[in-house]
Amino acid sequence: MKVKETCDLCLRAPVRTTEHHLIPKQFGGVNGSTAILCSACHRQIHALFTNEELAGFYHTLERLADHPDMAKYIRWVKKQDPEKKIPTRKSYRRKYQ
Repeated sequence: MKVKETCDLCLRAPVRTTEHHLIPKQFGGVNGSTAILCSACHRQIHALFTNEELAGFYHTLERLADHPDMAKYIRWVKKQDPEKKIPTRKSYRRKYQ
């Protein structure tokens, strides 16, 4: 269920949020740790990283936020109106996989 609260990654509020499994469900994360993310950050994570990358290394908020592409995105999205529909850009390296 989508609720208006604060995004754990970009800290914008109030925003519509979704639950993100830090380890993808297909890799055993069904009952694992989750984060509450705005839909913009959630979509951007899945545009930048494969599920294998998320399960193997980017399975914490700190590691996600430290990735240069995600850090740049977070700096930008923090300045956006929480009510605004944010477009998602697929990473260049993911386009050709």
